[in-house]
Amino acid sequence: MNILVTGATGYIGGRLVPRLLARGHRIRVMVRDPRRLRGRDWEGQVEVFQGDLSDPTSLVGLAEGMDAAYYLVHSMYAGEDFARRDREAAENFASACAHLPLTIYLGGILPATEELTRSEHLRSRAEVGRVLAAHLPTTEFRAGPIIGSGSASFEMVRYLTERLPFMVAPRWVRNEVRPIAVRDILAYLIQAVERAEPLGMLEVGTELTTFAGMMHGYAAVRGLRRTLIPVPILAPRVASLWVGLVTPIPPSIAKPLVKGVVQPVIGDTTRARREFPGIDPISYRRAVELALLRIETGAVATRWSGALGDAKTYELRDVEGVLREVRTRRVDLPPEAVFRAFSSVGGERGWLVWTPLWKIRGILDQLVGGPGLRRGRRHPYELSAGEAVDFWRVEAWTPPKRLRLRAEMRVPGRAWLEWEAIPEGSGTRLVQRALFAPSGLWGVVYWYMMYPAHRFIFSDLIDAVVALARDEFAREQGLSPSSPSGAG
Repeated sequence: MNILVTGATGYIGGRLVPRLLARGHRIRVMVRDPRRLRGRDWEGQVEVFQGDLSDPTSLVGLAEGMDAAYYLVHSMYAGEDFARRDREAAENFASACAHLPLTIYLGGILPATEELTRSEHLRSRAEVGRVLAAHLPTTEFRAGPIIGSGSASFEMVRYLTERLPFMVAPRWVRNEVRPIAVRDILAYLIQAVERAEPLGMLEVGTELTTFAGMMHGYAAVRGLRRTLIPVPILAPRVASLWVGLVTPIPPSIAKPLVKGVVQPVIGDTTRARREFPGIDPISYRRAVELALLRIETGAVATRWSGALGDAKTYELRDVEGVLREVRTRRVDLPPEAVFRAFSSVGGERGWLVWTPLWKIRGILDQLVGGPGLRRGRRHPYELSAGEAVDFWRVEAWTPPKRLRLRAEMRVPGRAWLEWEAIPEGSGTRLVQRALFAPSGLWGVVYWYMMYPAHRFIFSDLIDAVVALARDEFAREQGLSPSSPSGAG
């Protein structure tokens, strides 16, 4: 089949596309920025359509020649007017795809009485489903918390359980929810498109549990003992701020996740099981086991932080007004070894030098509403354009040559950190650039205030990258890691 996928760079879309390709389908992906596809294994196997759902003029020809489409676009960010923007995006999509035979949409299970639903995001997701169904032949899956390596719901449960032996929790943690493993939601999405007929709305998931049960279930898999102490009142806003402090999930995303479980979201999976008898959703506990296995083996294909949502982006351009700190080192190693070293910084490995200062910078960023260091990274060595690494966003990852990170921390300007491995004779010239485009006078003042610290941090950082490259290369060659030495 010829299949259009929107949201291909998101958590679900990024896992769905390679599975569809493996089944022989021809895929067209719609993206706002084609650079977001760089570094993905399937980039060269898909047709790329550049468009923006907020701009109808950019969608001309979007569905031409397509047999079906996936609509996997919805904001998880609590920005102003998100419901209106999502409704208009769905209307623009429906208008551009007026003759499409089948559209498949992934929404969320609602409480029993939709009118009383406290979650603005669940209401908005239901509204998007109605917009699509009113104009297009549609299959809409409604799912509860999606459990898989790198999913926002799983990460929230994981970090809360791992870090808090005792947790004061609101009574609504006892509300019933219906989670589903990411592998099962992908199975439903794939089988639905291959049936090639609209099925209306279906609710999907595994056995009922509670949010407290999800935490206890995770603890049981990990062999941990955890105690939850219910309290009568804890507002979702307060709870989301607490989640933001304890987990990698920022409050802007934690809030819709929390509001999604403050009421029971049970659903009825009877029809889904009848329509798809070949899919028997695995248990919540098994989903946790598989997610942890993927994390332990470094096989996390996509992560919640890989989606940009409506965040503004910018690109480094070589223009006047950009302040630069450039350092180079000559390394007697192949470019691949040096590239692998600087591609592994951040996340569990950290930033190699001056660790307390990096941590303090992350905490300060969190306090002013930035992401801090809590987002980590998806894979210890692999990256793809557009995904998050702590408080950076990957702007370019070009093996075995260049990595450029764009700062998403709160700073008075725009900032980048870049490494480049350039072949030089029998070795490599490593170039490290810290760049800053200040906003106004305060931006310039900030740069020069930080320069004394940067002078030591970035000098030590490039030396640490060299030392790491040498040690890892030595281990790969079966040699003893060398002690750090000055590079020419």
